[in-house]
Amino acid sequence: MTEKTFRAMVVEEKGEKSFSRRIVEKRVDQLPDGEVLVKVSWSSLNYKDALSASGNRGVTKNYPHTPGIDAAGTVEKSSSASFHPGDKVIVTSYDLGMNTSGGFAEYIRVPAGWVVPLPAGLGLRESMIFGTAGFTAAMSVFALTRSVQPGDGQVLVTGATGGVGSLALAILARLGYSVAAVSGKPEAVEFLTRLGAARILTRAEATEGSGRPLLKGVWAGVVDTVGGEILATAIKSTDLQGVVTCCGNVASPELPINVFPFILRGVSLVGIDSQNCPMAHRTLIWNKLATEWKPEMLNDLGREVSLEGLEKEIELILKGGQVGRVIVRLEQ
Repeated sequence: MTEKTFRAMVVEEKGEKSFSRRIVEKRVDQLPDGEVLVKVSWSSLNYKDALSASGNRGVTKNYPHTPGIDAAGTVEKSSSASFHPGDKVIVTSYDLGMNTSGGFAEYIRVPAGWVVPLPAGLGLRESMIFGTAGFTAAMSVFALTRSVQPGDGQVLVTGATGGVGSLALAILARLGYSVAAVSGKPEAVEFLTRLGAARILTRAEATEGSGRPLLKGVWAGVVDTVGGEILATAIKSTDLQGVVTCCGNVASPELPINVFPFILRGVSLVGIDSQNCPMAHRTLIWNKLATEWKPEMLNDLGREVSLEGLEKEIELILKGGQVGRVIVRLEQ
């Protein structure tokens, strides 16, 4: 097994702030230690992957490195009693693809505690259309639906054409919520409507920079993926006892807000951390995605590329141009 080779994307440092990406042959014995060796069938592209693939030290400290925070495939070897050769599994989050060799490769080796059995009703390809983005979206929906019901009013989803936003929109629409979607891409109106958006707002319409402490209560709940002024406006526009979830900072990590929405309207702000989600909750969320939360048009959301095709997609997502999900086919 140690002499077995496989294809992988490797990011290498060429000089100060200079990095290159290429597809190489690696050996299995070059993989990090772990109880479970997985032959990867599918991966997916996330913004964090693009940062890692560009030499971002906040994501990946040491190079050369193989990115890919998502992987789905078949167990080939396991020293853990929890998994056996032939098991179909999902690995997302934890340190995969950050400082541990990731899913942009035909093999990964990881701790057994990172591995989730593929739930019944979900295929390996489908699981990567979800990936970390879909899992984060589902965690956001789970937090929101504990207090906000479909009849309580409209729910706002920001960054709605991105991976997390588009899947949150699709899941919420599947569950019967009326959803308003925020997008800076006028050409994406048809895409968002097909996902189930009842209303589409521009970024300008979703941003109110007057500094007023409160705005008219419009939203029963919010799934925010961008942060910054859009999140602040959404919080100030959330109605009584509404729930706002927060999982991203692509617009800004700053939150220009005061306490009034929280103490005068009882608004709850819930942070979403999918990377370190406990395994019991992780399994619960994946099972929901495999059953009642699975969008009917899920397969339409995944655009397939090869390892070689990732180069263009990495540049596209860094520029904010990705719509929906890009999945990476590793199986031959």
